[in-house]
Amino acid sequence: MITYIIRRCLIAIPTLLAISIISFIIIQLPQGDYLDREIQRLEEEFGDSSSLAQVEELRERYGLNDPLWKRYLIWIGGFVRGDFGESFEYKREVHELIWDRIVFTLIISIGSLIFTYVLAIPLGVYSATHQYQWSDNFLTFLSFVGMSIPAFLLALSLMVFAFDIFGIPLFGLFSAYYEGAPWTWGKLGDLLTHLWIPVIVVGINGTASLMRIMRGNLLDVLGQPFVQTARAKGLKEVVVVSKHAVRIAINPLISILGMSLPGILSGSAIVSIVLGLPTVGPILLRSLLNEDIYLAGTLIMMLSLLLVIGNLLADIALAWVDPRIRYE
Repeated sequence: MITYIIRRCLIAIPTLLAISIISFIIIQLPQGDYLDREIQRLEEEFGDSSSLAQVEELRERYGLNDPLWKRYLIWIGGFVRGDFGESFEYKREVHELIWDRIVFTLIISIGSLIFTYVLAIPLGVYSATHQYQWSDNFLTFLSFVGMSIPAFLLALSLMVFAFDIFGIPLFGLFSAYYEGAPWTWGKLGDLLTHLWIPVIVVGINGTASLMRIMRGNLLDVLGQPFVQTARAKGLKEVVVVSKHAVRIAINPLISILGMSLPGILSGSAIVSIVLGLPTVGPILLRSLLNEDIYLAGTLIMMLSLLLVIGNLLADIALAWVDPRIRYE
């Protein structure tokens, strides 16, 4: 197991390096940079270029006159040391802007994963053990509806429904009273009352698809000879399903766990923009539009790091459940 973990960690290093190079180049592809936009804004606002000297000073300060490869090396070297640079737009250190947002992004993503698996696995088992009954058909219908509705559309619908029917504004993670306030038990409770909406919205699509996967896997396993043997021994059906069939059918869902993270993170980003959540999504979109390279690059690398760690944990969990994976 230790050798397997070390091998997976070593594979993650060049993966992150390649992601950093590709993302940095893509961010730099548009013509000009943030300071070119600033020059245009100053000329439109004041009618002259009186602040061009200040802009050129900032260009030297941020190293924007350096070659692309040199800028990349400076940035990635600082990233490894924990120095993420300074945001052009916010005029603040990047680490001051992102930590709270990364924490909230993780809370919503992990909450959505827990919601997805806790709901999808038992529903998939129930649907498979009641194949072609009205309950199976009803769950199948709900799963197709859940997979077909985009998360942002569901978020918009819930916002309209909650405000029109109950007069509750579903916007943000905190009430106006606790927005910007120091952490207290009251603020934590307020967070929990607002958190369930984005968790459910982000997790609905994954729940629907995983339920279908669990149903199909379990139906395949229930037809295997060892299941027939267990039934022939006189074991109760609930024991056959829970102790023998589900343990085998659940293995693919563990491997899917790592592949589910990109969809959950991207889905939470769109939902965050719609619901006004203080997560990575809105600030990443704004930084990309404004070519705020150090802020955008750091956020992309952080999200990539989370995805690599998530996939690594999923691989370790799968190897722990199925020892054959360690030697393949």
